[in-house]
Amino acid sequence: MRESHIALLRAASTEAKLLLIGIPVLVWTLLPIYHMFLFAISPKDSAFSGKLWPDHPTLRNFGIVFRQEHYFLHHFWEQLWNSLFIALATGALTLTIATGAAFAISRLKVKGGRTVMNLALFTYFIPAAFLAVPMYRTMGVYGLLNSQWSLIIAMVTIATPYAIWVLKQTSDNLPVELDEAAVMDGASPMQLFRLVYLPLIAPALVAIGTYAILLAWNEYLYAFLLLSKDTAITLPVALGNFLSADDSPWELLMTTGFVYALPPAAIYYAFRRYMVSGLTAGAVKS
Repeated sequence: MRESHIALLRAASTEAKLLLIGIPVLVWTLLPIYHMFLFAISPKDSAFSGKLWPDHPTLRNFGIVFRQEHYFLHHFWEQLWNSLFIALATGALTLTIATGAAFAISRLKVKGGRTVMNLALFTYFIPAAFLAVPMYRTMGVYGLLNSQWSLIIAMVTIATPYAIWVLKQTSDNLPVELDEAAVMDGASPMQLFRLVYLPLIAPALVAIGTYAILLAWNEYLYAFLLLSKDTAITLPVALGNFLSADDSPWELLMTTGFVYALPPAAIYYAFRRYMVSGLTAGAVKS
C-alpha cells in the first residue's frame, strides 16, 4: 500500500513538472499566432494599439485579401495556387524518389547504395542557404529560371536525402522473412515493392510526404531567387513585397500570413498521428 502511494506521488510530481514546462512553452508558441490574428482583425489605424483585443474588430481585411483589392494582392489566388502546386509536386517527387531508393538500398541490397545515401546525407553539412547561388547559376545554365520546376527541383534536392534515410531506416526494421515468403510465392521485385513494402511503411510515407510539402510551402530564399514573375512567384515571396512599401499595410500582411498558415496547420492536424511514429520509425532497431 505504501509503495503504491509513493508511486502515485511520483507520477503526480512528474505530471506537474511536465505541466510547468509545457504550459509556458505552449503560451510562448501561440503568442505570435495570437498577435498575427489581432493584426488581421484590427483596422489600419489601430493595428499597433498594443491592446489585447481591438476596440473595433473587423473582418474587412480578410475581404480585401480574398477579393484582391490591394496592389500587392492582385495575384493572391494565383500565387496561393503556385505555392500549393509547388508543395504538392515536391511532396510527390520526393516520395517517389526516396521510396524507390530506400527499397533498392534496404531490400534489394543494391551494390553501392548505402555509399550513395551517405554521400547524399553529407550535403547537409553545407547550409542550404550557401547552395542558393550555385543552384541559381545551375538553373540559369539549363534555362529553368522563372520556371516553377526550378523551385520544385531545388526543394526535392534538399528534401530527398533525409527522406531516403528515414524510409531506409524504416525498411530495415521490416522482417526479411516477408520478402522471402513473397519471393517463394513467385512475387517479382515490383510486386514485392507494391504489395508488401509500401503498405508496411505507410506511416513513414505520410510523415515524409508531409515534411516535404511543408518544406516547399514555407520556402522563401530559393523561391525569391529562382522566380521573379508576379504570376509565377509563391505567396511567401509576394508577402515579402509588402515590406518594400513606404507605408506597409501590416494588417493586410498579417491577414495574408494568417490565411497562408491555415493549410499547413490543417495538414498537420489531419496527419498528426503519423508524424511522430513515421519520422522516428527505425530510430531504434529491434
